[in-house]
Amino acid sequence: MILGYARVSTHEQTLDMQIQELTKYGCDKIFEEKVSGTKTDRPKLQEVLSKLKEGDTLVVWRLDRLGRSLTDLINIITSLNENKIKFKSICDGAIDTTTANGLLIFNIFAALAQFERQLIKERTLAGLSAARARGKQGGRPKMETTDPKVKTAQKLHLDKALSIDEICNTLNISRPTFYRYLKVGVKEESK
Repeated sequence: MILGYARVSTHEQTLDMQIQELTKYGCDKIFEEKVSGTKTDRPKLQEVLSKLKEGDTLVVWRLDRLGRSLTDLINIITSLNENKIKFKSICDGAIDTTTANGLLIFNIFAALAQFERQLIKERTLAGLSAARARGKQGGRPKMETTDPKVKTAQKLHLDKALSIDEICNTLNISRPTFYRYLKVGVKEESK
């Protein structure tokens, strides 16, 4: 089967041109969606991906209709390839995993995406190293037993007059923070 996926970002935009091109290409069924490409929740995309089987082809009008970013595109198309599902972008003629040339182009994109991820990782590590060299320490500030909020949370917890939710609301803290406050005293005592 050849399944098409058409997407526009807003309800004011129309899918007509995409549907016309996907129909002309020969799609057996077209899944239409009106949602921003930046959204991770795209129900129709998930639906079409779940319906594809080995040997099927997913067709889109242009690559940007399918993925939110290069990494997102690579992940989707890699998943399709792993499941032996072909992919074709009508306007991006070189992206056609049904041909050897298209598969080569896709693999070049995948290598570039991997290269980009590695560069980001290296830059992040270099930035952290430079910050440490300047005396900057990352992470959360250490909690002290002398902190008034920590003392108050511990006292309110020992009094058992208020529930944990009430204590959190009173101190304007989250439950995880509350439990970290409780541990501060325990760590000090165990030393």
